[in-house]
Amino acid sequence: MSEDNDPGLVAELDRLDQAVRAAPAGDTTAQIALWRQTTRLTTWFFIARGSADRPSPYGVASAQGPMICLYSSAARAREAARALGLVGAEGDEAPLIGVPVPAAIDYLASFGAVGVVGVTLDHPRIGHHVPLANLAVLKGWADEATR
Repeated sequence: MSEDNDPGLVAELDRLDQAVRAAPAGDTTAQIALWRQTTRLTTWFFIARGSADRPSPYGVASAQGPMICLYSSAARAREAARALGLVGAEGDEAPLIGVPVPAAIDYLASFGAVGVVGVTLDHPRIGHHVPLANLAVLKGWADEATR
């Protein structure tokens, strides 16, 4: 699996989360900044479910439909797995999938074929989401960040 992301980049997501929550209704400036920051991460992490030879990312049901849970760090993915009851005994670790950005965006987009409608960030800690249809915008931002 890939190395974890820079803690400073991850901490910035928490600051932007607070800005999103404080923003007036209809103001998407902070939301855009949050997702731009997410595309600056080196790797996106997912809690692996299913068999080891064919893992799939953990997802949640929402009013809009199924969403895949994307984590900004391996530590946050492990923390979420414990909080969500996805691991057994104390000390057990949930298997993770780490996918480099921007390939992670294509990986997520592929799940549209099986009915996934969106992605939620650091669920349940942050929980903001974006529809899969917006992944093309994120891909453009990720491409800009790698130039």
